[in-house]
Amino acid sequence: MDMKKMMKQAQKMQKEAARAQEEIAQMEFTATTGGGMVQVCAGGDMSIKSVTIDPEAVDPEDVEMLQDMILAATNEALRSATEASNARMSSVMGGMNIPGLM
Repeated sequence: MDMKKMMKQAQKMQKEAARAQEEIAQMEFTATTGGGMVQVCAGGDMSIKSVTIDPEAVDPEDVEMLQDMILAATNEALRSATEASNARMSSVMGGMNIPGLM
């Protein structure tokens, strides 16, 4: 394979990867815990977009349970975002693992 062709392929892949990263950043991932009492929405850019807590989940006698539900929902939303991001980038990169991109 000649160098010119390889460079064109690399540039194309770079553009596709940038487009995929933009798409991922726009995605949202929601997770709930406590039977829907706590809901966390995370963006594909790994930012937390919102946290919704049902007023019935607020028990002054058991703050730890509420904290655990928030933590669990947050971790699940971020895990979903990470998995989707990795899958999308893997499809763009054709399974190649390029350090710093994924």
